[in-house]
Amino acid sequence: MTNISQTEAPTPRDPNEDFLRLFLRHEAELRAFVRACLPQPEDVDEVMQEVSLIAWRKFSMLVEKEQFPRWACLIARFEILKRRRSHARDRLVLDEDILEKLAEEGAEETSRRQHQLAALDDCIAKLPQERRELALTAYAAGASMKALAAQMGRTEGSLYQLLARIRQELLRCVERTLGQEAYSA
Repeated sequence: MTNISQTEAPTPRDPNEDFLRLFLRHEAELRAFVRACLPQPEDVDEVMQEVSLIAWRKFSMLVEKEQFPRWACLIARFEILKRRRSHARDRLVLDEDILEKLAEEGAEETSRRQHQLAALDDCIAKLPQERRELALTAYAAGASMKALAAQMGRTEGSLYQLLARIRQELLRCVERTLGQEAYSA
């Protein structure tokens, strides 16, 4: 009897998968950038929708995939400007010079955050397994400190203190890692 998985041909990779992975990885940062430039939440949603569609359509033109955050911020900037022009009579519209400055800072901030997150991932991986699992469990969505403390046989206060020490350890590690990167660059 043949195993079904052995007889099936591998599923071809969807060409849109790379775009989807990159967009989802950077969506929160991109949304934060758009939100900083537009006061109305409905405008943010509409601009994000347009940015995602335009980026998806033009993704094949992006040569360096690691430049995706900067590229997506540029698309967002043009969409923000378009939205701004359509609301030109509103009192809460930002001046184009300010918007330009926010766009530049947003693109730089996205790159900086990526370095910070990569350093944090490395530092979490360096933690002893028990501490790493505790930190990941404690900060997972829907985690309850009360339940976790009970599961570990600790008080909530002692659990918070332990997590504070782990956070400090991670902070020092991230700062050291980023400092070494800056020194070697």
